[in-house]
Amino acid sequence: QVHLVESGGGLVQAGDSLRLSCTASEPTFNSYAMGWFRPAPGKEREFVAGCSCTGYSTYYTDSLKGRFTISRDNDKNTVYLQMNDLSPDDTAVYYCAADGPHPHNIIKVPRTLSDFNYWGQGTQDTVSS
Repeated sequence: QVHLVESGGGLVQAGDSLRLSCTASEPTFNSYAMGWFRPAPGKEREFVAGCSCTGYSTYYTDSLKGRFTISRDNDKNTVYLQMNDLSPDDTAVYYCAADGPHPHNIIKVPRTLSDFNYWGQGTQDTVSS
């Protein structure tokens, strides 16, 4: 069982930046692809960004490409989501998710809800106008 804990959410103003963190309890963290999701109208959760086990391969939902960056530090068992130029539309609970283990498929970048088998509890990000 992989336990994921998100942090870094908060209240910011439009145009500000925020970095979310998600730390995993799993010692083989580097065999898990990771992703970030948030709720969206008509969807349980929408895909925001994903990265491979190494972090070298990444994928973003088109509408957020260029403003959001996913990265990871496998030595710290942590994945990050850097969010820049935030707007009130980015207000949401952001969920971290893990897909794995994939010790032999380190380039996979998951991007759908069903790809992930472990979820964090979420961290709230509120952007005021």
